[in-house]
Amino acid sequence: MQTVETLNEGLKRAYTLTISAKDILARVDAEVKQVAPQIRMPGFRPGKVPANLVKKMHGPQLEQEALNKAVQEGVQSLLAEQKLRPAMQPAVELSEGYAAGKDAEVKVSLEVLPDVPTPAIEGLTLERLTVEPTDAEIDTAVERIASQQKSFDPAAEGHPAVEGDQVIMNFAGSVDGVAFEGGTGEAMSIEIGSGRLIPGFEDQLVGAKVGEARKVNVTFPEDYPVPTLKGKDALFEVEVTAINTPKDTVADDEFAKALGLEGIEQLRGLLKGQIEQELNGLTRTHMKRKLLDQLAAAHDFPVPPTMVEAEFGQIWAQLEHEASHEADPEAARAEMEKDRDDYQKIAERRVRLGLLLSEIGQQNGVEVSQQEMQRLVLQAAQQYNPKDRERFIQYVQQDPMAAAQLRAPLYEDKVVDFLFDKAEISDRGVTREELEAAIEAEDDSIGGGHVHGPGCGHDHHDHDHDHAEKPKAKKAPAKKAAAKDAEPAEDVTEDKPKKAPAKKAAAKKADAPAEDAAAEAPAKPKKAPAKKKAAE
Repeated sequence: MQTVETLNEGLKRAYTLTISAKDILARVDAEVKQVAPQIRMPGFRPGKVPANLVKKMHGPQLEQEALNKAVQEGVQSLLAEQKLRPAMQPAVELSEGYAAGKDAEVKVSLEVLPDVPTPAIEGLTLERLTVEPTDAEIDTAVERIASQQKSFDPAAEGHPAVEGDQVIMNFAGSVDGVAFEGGTGEAMSIEIGSGRLIPGFEDQLVGAKVGEARKVNVTFPEDYPVPTLKGKDALFEVEVTAINTPKDTVADDEFAKALGLEGIEQLRGLLKGQIEQELNGLTRTHMKRKLLDQLAAAHDFPVPPTMVEAEFGQIWAQLEHEASHEADPEAARAEMEKDRDDYQKIAERRVRLGLLLSEIGQQNGVEVSQQEMQRLVLQAAQQYNPKDRERFIQYVQQDPMAAAQLRAPLYEDKVVDFLFDKAEISDRGVTREELEAAIEAEDDSIGGGHVHGPGCGHDHHDHDHDHAEKPKAKKAPAKKAAAKDAEPAEDVTEDKPKKAPAKKAAAKKADAPAEDAAAEAPAKPKKAPAKKKAAE
């Protein structure tokens, strides 16, 4: 194989590889020897079909396979010989006019990872904002648990249903007078005001009494998970068979014992621990952002444009997703366009920080152990159906990029922890409101931008609230509210899954950088074959 460099400009490289016809033919002959024993042909004993007949029957296919292998091996040899570290998958193109029996000319173009200057990690200073759980927060958490354990008593005779009551009903739904699958049910219980059913359904049960028949008219949301029902007007014939009124739940020792605990103080202790964990996560998020700000300010080096564009594409896809759930999507997109350049800078910052964190980790021996990796794979596999978990595990084991993608968030966290250990940290006690305001102030700064670290992979993990570090549109709170309002309601038959978790997963995925700089892998991993199951 002959190699000629045709471009060496900045981080861009291009080469022309010439694979001789003789090499391709030798590979075809090798393939013929390998497959010949498996060929069956009338008039010949198994495995005794002449090589020339095998070539005649399967020549074009064998030549294509031989050429593909030759190109793959040629590209890998090129990377090794030239000591190239591709930022993304190299672009490989077979020259026009190639024909069987001729030399193959292959054009390879790529961007390489930059030489990251020695990171400046001495003299880092950080402030750790700490918050102690308050009794009021613990009280609220206890009340929330109590409300989730709500119980009901039969309502008095003639009692009209009000919000908070539990209504037991039979129902039969139809669209344009025709019953539809999943639209009929018996003895279904629903708490009025819970928001579980199609918008408007529960409201029309207010005032109903036991034994009463009602006609409930609703319109299925445009994003309803059943395509044939999206946006359709439906009529439900409802018969109320029972009404129950809520009982006041007293959060005392007896209540805690019903939950399997020793008493209310143990429950309060457990909830306090959960709140502390949440607050510690917020503290870490704020401190990590400040750390990244210092690293970004102290380092500037060129980054591969293709990596930046891939990262920008993920940021923009997330913003598009959020805009689609605004009251006025077009206005939201117009607002996005005004800040396109800012988001482009955020993408560049993320990529640079990812490469920098990778370099810091490599120089200081930060590693993800085999045991840690096994735990990551098993944890990620839990999101799939049992029958697909083994497929996912095999996929990660066989695809280095998939493994790198999964490993990246933990690797980043370990690098950040290493830097925390080196930094001079001072503590300052604040309130939850002050800590959240500090984080929100950073979210509202479009020019700030934050990186998730050396790679993607937040599909399955939520490390230290890092998902909050994605760039936020200036109207982030409104976007969140709009997205929540647009989530489809549960089918009245309760046999359809809610789609909210799938939306959240999509949002997380869009937040993550596109490449694993730590692994210096050349390609973005393809999706796991069972991935779609996560949204079912």
